[in-house]
Amino acid sequence: MCEANAYLIKNGSEKIIMENVDIIKPEGENIYLENIFGEKLEIKAHVKEMNLVDHRILLVEN
Repeated sequence: MCEANAYLIKNGSEKIIMENVDIIKPEGENIYLENIFGEKLEIKAHVKEMNLVDHRILLVEN
């Protein structure tokens, strides 16, 4: 499987915000996420790092 978990970095700590993400799209100042179950999330953030080998997406709030 190629899905990744998305984490939001806030106040220096990471919090998981979505598991099994398979779609990630920038939309202006927001990031749109969708997982394999059809759950959707749009968050005001930017991508800090994507490590697909470790299945991790790190986002930082704008």
